[in-house]
Amino acid sequence: MKTVLVATTNADKLVEIRLILEGLDLDIVSLASWPDVAAPEETGATFAENARAKALYYCAATGLPAVAEDSGLEIGALDGAPGVLSARFGGEAATYPQRFDLIYRMLAERGASTSPARFVCALALAGEGRVRFETRGAVEGSTAAAPRGDGGFGYDPIFFYPPFGRTLAEVSRARKASVSHRGQAFRALRDYLRLEA
Repeated sequence: MKTVLVATTNADKLVEIRLILEGLDLDIVSLASWPDVAAPEETGATFAENARAKALYYCAATGLPAVAEDSGLEIGALDGAPGVLSARFGGEAATYPQRFDLIYRMLAERGASTSPARFVCALALAGEGRVRFETRGAVEGSTAAAPRGDGGFGYDPIFFYPPFGRTLAEVSRARKASVSHRGQAFRALRDYLRLEA
């Protein structure tokens, strides 16, 4: 069985990822197994740049094949914000409810109550010092008029997905993964790893 590092400390993300990669002959470990490895600065201008840099960094730091992703929410009426700053929007210590409030205030300042929006996930797999695979997933929707649902995590309560008629926080993990940006990217990774096995 091959060991692959999924470069995250987010337990919710790891549950989603393990669900998608289930059935592959892999031992999936997270950064929880490497507490002494400091996180790199995310200085890329795009999700793809950050994903590549993180995958290469964690591959070098651990000696394992490393999967890294960078993802976030892009809101049309806010010129794509929060974008690559999604995890730090409103400050490193901001809670997601505080980030939601900030987004709704910014929308109101632009005369909008909702806006087209998309979730984006760029993923890279590094091994032996180089990027071996990369892909991108995106899901289109809009900002909800108000946060709804207590499932999912991050910006899910404010992301309305029209085909479901619900936010991604109002559906099951499996249903969310079937359409989500991260689900798309990790299913593409799954296909790649299956061919590599």
